[in-house]
Amino acid sequence: MTPLLMGVFNLSAPVAIGTDLWFAAITKINGTLAHHRQSQVDYGIVAWMLMGSIPATVITIMLMRHTGMTKGVSQLMMQVLGVALLMTAAAVACRPFCHTLGLKLDALLTTSHKRALTVVAGLLLGVLVSLSSIGAGAIGATLTLFLYPRLPIQRLIGTDIAHAAVLTLVAGLGHAALGNVNWLLLASLLVGSLPGIWLGAQLIKSLPEKVTRGLLCVSLLTAGLRVIH
Repeated sequence: MTPLLMGVFNLSAPVAIGTDLWFAAITKINGTLAHHRQSQVDYGIVAWMLMGSIPATVITIMLMRHTGMTKGVSQLMMQVLGVALLMTAAAVACRPFCHTLGLKLDALLTTSHKRALTVVAGLLLGVLVSLSSIGAGAIGATLTLFLYPRLPIQRLIGTDIAHAAVLTLVAGLGHAALGNVNWLLLASLLVGSLPGIWLGAQLIKSLPEKVTRGLLCVSLLTAGLRVIH
């Protein structure tokens, strides 16, 4: 979404990121409610991850406010955005490998170790999402899969969406305070997302997982390389 807002609508990186964060927060809140009704959210994992992501987000936004939205800050956000897109492509491509590796490490990690690593994972996501709006979805799900490989896939998805909803909302509030949200465009995006969700749901039924994964990886890699260069 963020590269699209920058390339098609000519938004600056900060405004594109802030607008995308609000779009993500609103859509993910609806997703969280749906998964909550199906008891597909592990709120324990969400809480430990938020212990890292929320402080990281608040500190990152405060630093951005202190330094001001200078050209240097905008360039930094562009670079972080590009790297986050490439990391997301890697997370999508390597998810089966991460699951296998996670199963091997599962027996070696104690509950305390998992909780500490979950907080660290949240911290990383908090910084990435605040600076790029990228990471709360695919990267967050991959990290959760790596740390909790025995979590049922539906519960893993619900847990990731629940954490992402809170994280993107907090980061979105911070960017709104910095004036980095195009509210009119956000409203248009939300209206357009309704038929988009329906169309995506129909397409995903007829596309094999490997094809979907491959197309997504190519899209992310292309966007990431274009943003960096």
